[in-house]
Amino acid sequence: MYPPDLVAPMREDLTCEGFKELITLEDVDQAINETDGTSLVVINSVCGCAAGNARPAAKIASKHNKKPDHLLTVFAGVHADATNQVRKYCLPFPPSSPSMAIFKDGKLVHFIERHHIEGSPAELIAENLTAAFDEYC
Repeated sequence: MYPPDLVAPMREDLTCEGFKELITLEDVDQAINETDGTSLVVINSVCGCAAGNARPAAKIASKHNKKPDHLLTVFAGVHADATNQVRKYCLPFPPSSPSMAIFKDGKLVHFIERHHIEGSPAELIAENLTAAFDEYC
């Protein structure tokens, strides 16, 4: 577990932009299984590629004219149960953070793994997301 004071700004980077934070396993199950429409789930983390690439990309994409019905986030290393539950829904992709998943009516339809985030500019990742939004939302 990371110290709360350390991760607070990293969590707020998305929640201040309208992303709902999923904290418990039940939050995740409800958000994915019991919610119609589309959802973007950002698996956030403390690493540099989350700060420099993933979170900025998610914020850019969230401004797209066509976007998911629900913008969600979990924080790896902070809310372990919620993160692990999201990762179960993302199978067969291996656990990685940061990463991003798009669900439509509870089904995984698009996934961006860490190795697609590392070294990629936020704008390119955002283009990947918005193309998926155009297809699934």
